[in-house]
Amino acid sequence: MEANIITKNMTVEFPIYENSHRSLKKKVLNMTTGGRIGSDAGKNPVVRALDDINLTFSSGDRVGLVGHNGSGKTTLLRVLTGVYSPVKGEVKTLGRIASLLDVSMGLDPDATGFENIYLKGVMDGLNPEVIRERVDEIAEFTELGEYLNLPVKTYSSGMMLRLAFSISTSVDADIIIMDEWLSVGDESFNKKASERLNDLIDSASILVIASHDAKLIENVCNRKIYMEHGRVVSDEHIDSSLHVHGSGND
Repeated sequence: MEANIITKNMTVEFPIYENSHRSLKKKVLNMTTGGRIGSDAGKNPVVRALDDINLTFSSGDRVGLVGHNGSGKTTLLRVLTGVYSPVKGEVKTLGRIASLLDVSMGLDPDATGFENIYLKGVMDGLNPEVIRERVDEIAEFTELGEYLNLPVKTYSSGMMLRLAFSISTSVDADIIIMDEWLSVGDESFNKKASERLNDLIDSASILVIASHDAKLIENVCNRKIYMEHGRVVSDEHIDSSLHVHGSGND
């Protein structure tokens, strides 16, 4: 199967519900680097976070999204993973998507680490049989040992991230969606995690990652899309001779 992503005239807007005109004016002034301010059919103020986006990503594409904060990068990633829906246009995806936007989402603080492997694994799209086959490998990768028998609410934030990362990166995916390169734990674990991410990306057909790290984009991607005020300003090819395998954070 050839994985692909196609967006056609895709627009995403967020309504602004605000009774105070003074507060609304303050919001607008604070959003000068973000989406464009407009109004919907009912004349209610809205922020146009993405404006008429037309993109095609095909197998082999390693796409880096760049631009200032508020340019629409994260919103675009969330649309591609189904978190947001466009108000106009459409987005079509073919292939299994692994979202690494918020790997800690879906952890149950009252459940044990082992229980969360099953719960979050299912939420990430793994069927229970596959989780049973991979639970030992996931547990070993976390390096959490006996802590996996304890409720996650007893974990430090670093331990929770290790667990969540280990589960989320155990999926087999055609399309990888990331917001910045994931950094997990201490130096030794982070090196292992980076290698795992590289393997996951190598086996995927398409990668879409947003980052402020220019070196990372050059190392990992073969396309660079610059966004500004919710629009695509440029879509450039990156010379593969610049590529160095890995995140550039090793």
